[in-house]
Amino acid sequence: MVTKKANLNYSVQEMISKNKKSNSLGNLVEKLVPIFLLFCAIVSVLTTIGIVFTLLKESLTFFTKVSLKDFYFGTEWSPWTDKFGVAPLITGTLLITVIAICVALPIGLAAAIYLSEYASEKVRRTIKPILEILAGIPTVVYGFFALTFVSPLLGEIFTDMKIFNALSAGIVVGIMIIPMIASLSEDAMSAVPRSLRDGALGLGATKFEVAIKVVLPAALSGIIASVVLAISRAIGETMIVTIAAGATPNMTFDPTQSIQTLTAFIVQGATGDTSYHSVIYNSIYAVGFTLFVFTLLMNILSQYISRKFREDY
Repeated sequence: MVTKKANLNYSVQEMISKNKKSNSLGNLVEKLVPIFLLFCAIVSVLTTIGIVFTLLKESLTFFTKVSLKDFYFGTEWSPWTDKFGVAPLITGTLLITVIAICVALPIGLAAAIYLSEYASEKVRRTIKPILEILAGIPTVVYGFFALTFVSPLLGEIFTDMKIFNALSAGIVVGIMIIPMIASLSEDAMSAVPRSLRDGALGLGATKFEVAIKVVLPAALSGIIASVVLAISRAIGETMIVTIAAGATPNMTFDPTQSIQTLTAFIVQGATGDTSYHSVIYNSIYAVGFTLFVFTLLMNILSQYISRKFREDY
């Protein structure tokens, strides 16, 4: 009996050894795939390091010519006349972001609640891809939509509003980020266990009360994370604000006025008229570094909120 078992073990090992020898190409692939994946990961890390290094290097060069105090606390931005107060660009960026979130949050959250709690499976499979098509529309199309349709429409309501204004740009940026809030929030709400809904319904709650008082709090971490990511997307939007909001760095919170954002100046400054290694050239990197800090803080906040309020079921 022992001999038979030993022979059986030997035959299995022999078969494995023969299979390895006959499948040398497969073995080679198995060895190369981890190396390739490691290479891809290293390239991603090195690319990030390279971007950060370039931003820091050029920004530090700029700050040797313009002080941090004048840059971040100055209220006049006109690089071509040596005025480098970035506050008007920051206020313009924040104004666009606030308007966009005011548009996208209620609509996106309402769409997520409907898809998660009210829509049938067939309706969900139909509406959700259509909603996500909004994320695939080029932003330059959104920009011209804001300029040629939304601005004239709002001009009939606000008679003193300029053709280039923050309101129309902010509204269209909000429309653009609706799919991000709706889709991610719906995924978070769908992950809430059915037992919580059934328990609330069994206690006499209505379907709307279950959605608002049970499902929404349970999915809060995912919803807040989607909102923070949407804010990051709105802060970094370029083409819509460049086309529809204008290029006037006004330090104002009046949405009917023309403004300029951080990203819009980067587009304006990165033209053939800007000489290499000039102060204006370096200011592009300083503005880019400021934008990088904003989006980095948003991402860190999103991860913190997701960890702190995560519910494991």
